[in-house]
Amino acid sequence: MKKVRRALITSCTIIIVLSMITVSYAHFGMVIPSDDMVTQSDNKNISLNVMFIHPMEGDYMNMVKPVQFGVLINGQKKDLLNVLKEKKAKGFSTWQTTYKIKRPGDHIFYVEPQPYWEPAEDCFIVHYTKVIVNSLGMESGWDEEVGLKTEIVPLTRPYGLWTGNVFQGIVKVKGKPVPYAEVEVEYYNKDGKVKWPADPMITQVIKADQNGVFTYAMPKAGWWGFAALNEDDEKMKHNGEEKSVEIGAVLWIKTHDMK
Repeated sequence: MKKVRRALITSCTIIIVLSMITVSYAHFGMVIPSDDMVTQSDNKNISLNVMFIHPMEGDYMNMVKPVQFGVLINGQKKDLLNVLKEKKAKGFSTWQTTYKIKRPGDHIFYVEPQPYWEPAEDCFIVHYTKVIVNSLGMESGWDEEVGLKTEIVPLTRPYGLWTGNVFQGIVKVKGKPVPYAEVEVEYYNKDGKVKWPADPMITQVIKADQNGVFTYAMPKAGWWGFAALNEDDEKMKHNGEEKSVEIGAVLWIKTHDMK
């Protein structure tokens, strides 16, 4: 009888423990332009969608108006925060604007969001997000640093990429490389057609080397997000308690199939 009772207790304990386990999927800040390479014959007006989302699953989180949103061109920053308009997606707040390309050279669009409180992780999340758009064939400026608290600086030109190309970048926090930084990689499954056989397939995980350099080859055409996550040395208060802050350096790049 005691053996039966112990077996029941053990089974119940396992069930309780399993019920407490939750899968934490990756969050990604997103800045997705309607075109990543604007040529002389293209429409010079591009749309930009700013979101906070699980890219593979298509699950959104509410995003309040960012702290800053702008573009860096030839070393000059332009503030675009006031032209952002709120747009609902599946009932969640996202942001959108239209930008007219007027000059050649690489355009680095960037966003700093308001801190997002994540109860499941008991911390705040701030994803400093970038995307680079090439303009009118002039390939200069793509490796410039915006000066965000944390950012990924490309070592590979982040546009004009074929499916299967290798991409490399350096993870930096306050301008300094982060040795062995962990980088999450996720595909923007916009139409929901990509299915995964197991949860580890949703988010790829790689680590940078001792110099903060990471490498990844994109297996499918479309938008790919790279999120290098680190803990800020500053904390924020939530309900009167000091909480840690996850700062993410996020970069989006697009790959194209050969036809």
